[in-house]
Amino acid sequence: MKIRNLARKKKKARIEIIPMIDTMFFLLVFFMIATLSMTVMRGMPVNLPKTETGKKMEKENHFLTVSSKGGIYLDKKKTPLDEVYHFLKEEISSNPETLVIINADAEVNHGRIMEVMDTVKLAGVTKLAIATKPKEKSD
Repeated sequence: MKIRNLARKKKKARIEIIPMIDTMFFLLVFFMIATLSMTVMRGMPVNLPKTETGKKMEKENHFLTVSSKGGIYLDKKKTPLDEVYHFLKEEISSNPETLVIINADAEVNHGRIMEVMDTVKLAGVTKLAIATKPKEKSD
């Protein structure tokens, strides 16, 4: 005599993919927002002059900011010009490819900017850039 087990039918296992997709999208958005909040701005906020030939710098090493009142900031820290010279001299000895970007307010006296540039070049920096903003095109 055969006894059949009619009450138990084996169901095939199913993997529900929709909750997994929802979770993946949530993680994607989370990490995108987290990555954006980790960007580091090392320059001081100043009103940059506008140029048509300006380019965005991809690799940035040190920012020298000249405020509208003539104060000098090295990577957001107020620093006298002679200390900037000594710091850059040491930096060049360890990394000759050091890039210095000068953020000068549009209202700063031209002579002050030239004084800063001269100090940077005397320290041995060969890669020097001046930060600008692109002009809005009026058509």
